[in-house]
Amino acid sequence: MAGTFSQLYVQVVFAVKGRENLIKKEFRTEVFEYIAGTIKGKDQKPIIVNGVGDHVHVFIGLRPSMSVSDLVRDIKNNSSNFINSKKFVKGKFAWQEGFGSFTYGQSQIDSVFKYISNQEAHHQKKTFKEEYIDMLTKFQVQYDEKYLFDWIE
Repeated sequence: MAGTFSQLYVQVVFAVKGRENLIKKEFRTEVFEYIAGTIKGKDQKPIIVNGVGDHVHVFIGLRPSMSVSDLVRDIKNNSSNFINSKKFVKGKFAWQEGFGSFTYGQSQIDSVFKYISNQEAHHQKKTFKEEYIDMLTKFQVQYDEKYLFDWIE
């Protein structure tokens, strides 16, 4: 869009359906690279993609040519098709419905990058549920717990 200038930074968090630990270390990097490629293919800027077995964090430099919802829909659709075509998991892989998205300013890029890059160590101390609810609270997002992800206790 000519004459449109913006710099939007968005962290998106989404989980494996049923919160199963299906994103194994053996193929995790390949999946995250594929997700980054999908983001680039949509003319957006992947800053970092990382996560653990049951969920993913994606940090994006977002252009206004695409909505967050459309981008996440395409990321989830394309990556689940990729995982299934590679037969990384037994049965059919799918992401849970919904996602969380949180915006940041230029001065926060480094700290968000470091946070996302340390997901494995981070989740030795805190569950995904604790992390997610903390993010919703920090960003003052109103939510009804019955509409959050399906949690494995």
